[in-house]
Order: sequence, then C-alpha cells, then structure tokens
Amino acid sequence: MKNIPNNLFFAWVEEEIAQGREVRIRVKGESMFPFLHNGVDDVIVAPCQVDELALLDIVLFRYRGKHVMHRIVKMSEGDYTMQGDGVWASQEHCRAEDVVGKIVAICRPKKEPFSVTSFGWTWFSRIWFHIRSIRRYLLRLCRIFRI
Repeated sequence: MKNIPNNLFFAWVEEEIAQGREVRIRVKGESMFPFLHNGVDDVIVAPCQVDELALLDIVLFRYRGKHVMHRIVKMSEGDYTMQGDGVWASQEHCRAEDVVGKIVAICRPKKEPFSVTSFGWTWFSRIWFHIRSIRRYLLRLCRIFRI
C-alpha cells in the first residue's frame, strides 16, 4: 500500500464529496475510541447539507489546517462544537462551511457495513454523550480491557 500526504488525500476526498460521491476512509487516531478503532475501522463519508446535520452526528470537518472526524455536541445557527468520543475535556469549534461530509456507515473487519442510524449505534452514542462526566474512567477501563 502506498502512503500519500494527508493534504493530497483530503483534497481528493473533498473533490469526491463535492461531486456527490461517498468516500470510504480508514480511521486514524484514538479520538473516537471506543466507537471507532485506529487503523482498523473504516467509515463512509457522504455529502450532506447543513440543514441535515443533527446533534451527535459524526462529521469530517476542517480544523486549523487539518481534517478531523468528531461528533457534534452542540449546534447554534451554523456554528458547531465538536468532540471526539475518546476525549473528555477538549472540544473544537467550526462553522458550517468547514464541514466536509457526514459519516453514514461504519465498516468493521470481516463484517457487513452498518448504518450510524442503526438502533444499537444511536443508543450507545446517546448514552456515551450523556455520561461525559465519568467518560475518563470508562475510557481507562475500555483501554485496559481492549474493548
């Protein structure tokens, strides 16, 4: 497999999404753990309209010259506050024009892709969102037991 610089890769991703096509991306980084696993899971990023976005959606967005995939934790008229599932303190802010696309499906190794609107995914996402005060401790347990 050939590695290409992130700026070239994400320029291609943005071009594909602008053309109305979905893109499959391998997850890199730990910020969405335990829901998404670094170097293991893939996500399907689809074009979206700003009025389609909702609280707890996972989006790909531009932030300080990089592309980040995090969950929307607060919305206010074109302003979004984002936070990774594996993060308990820091948040990012972006505007509607910084949103590249919305994650619509998760692809796990040797399993069929599943929609992020599935009952199990949305149920666990909501619970995880509402227990932010104890997330730090749960993350430690998840890492210890490799969940």
